[in-house]
Amino acid sequence: MKKYILDLVVTQNIKLHANYVLIKMTQANPLPEMLPGQFAEIRIDGSNTTFLRRPISINYVDKKTNEVWFLVQLVGDGTRKLATVKQGDIVNVVMPLGNGFTIPKDVTAFKPLLVGGGVGTAPMLMLGVELAKAGCKPTFLLGARSSKDLLQLKEFEKLGEVYTTTEDGSMGEQGYVTGHSLLNNNSFNMIYTCGPKPMMVSVAKYAKANGIECEVSLENMMACGVGACLCCVENTDEGHLCVCKDGPVFNIKKLLWQI
Repeated sequence: MKKYILDLVVTQNIKLHANYVLIKMTQANPLPEMLPGQFAEIRIDGSNTTFLRRPISINYVDKKTNEVWFLVQLVGDGTRKLATVKQGDIVNVVMPLGNGFTIPKDVTAFKPLLVGGGVGTAPMLMLGVELAKAGCKPTFLLGARSSKDLLQLKEFEKLGEVYTTTEDGSMGEQGYVTGHSLLNNNSFNMIYTCGPKPMMVSVAKYAKANGIECEVSLENMMACGVGACLCCVENTDEGHLCVCKDGPVFNIKKLLWQI
């Protein structure tokens, strides 16, 4: 897909939690087509310590309002500075980047499970929207440290059944997503997942053990976003591939994880 360098206008900056904001942006012209699982490289202006763009997953595209949403976790100087943008500010964005999740043309017998952990729930929202548009009702399994870290639940509940886990037991089942009872009682034929690597490895193990197709969205450290700097390489059955250009979405069969 064609990539664009865009000056987007901030329409809303919503504080969801002490460590998370939802930033909505637009432009006068229609936004480019984007796929669930793709991401953007966002320039951080006004920071003395942040020189590289920050890769942020595309959370959702609202075609009615011509807005793209970015769910941002405040983890360092760059994202903390980005989180201070206000309505009307201009933000320079390169997008859409990478490859998205695979959605079959025929979803008649398709039963997908979408697993997100922490800020890794971000691309699951747009994926869920696209699956629903295709005529499929997705199931979501979302994990976080506590109930306060479970984000956008109302948006997910509009699309399908939502199950949750929290490490402290404040919502849903206590523990990690791969320990949820949902996995004992249901037969899914596709799993999509994004989140911390240990979580994705555990999900991949479950999928492989049960003969379920599985795609993971990797969150390797990135700099350029276009495959030039080689800092995000992942070892695959085709050798070392750039997650930003050849991913971030991979089928687990392609990865050389010990699962």
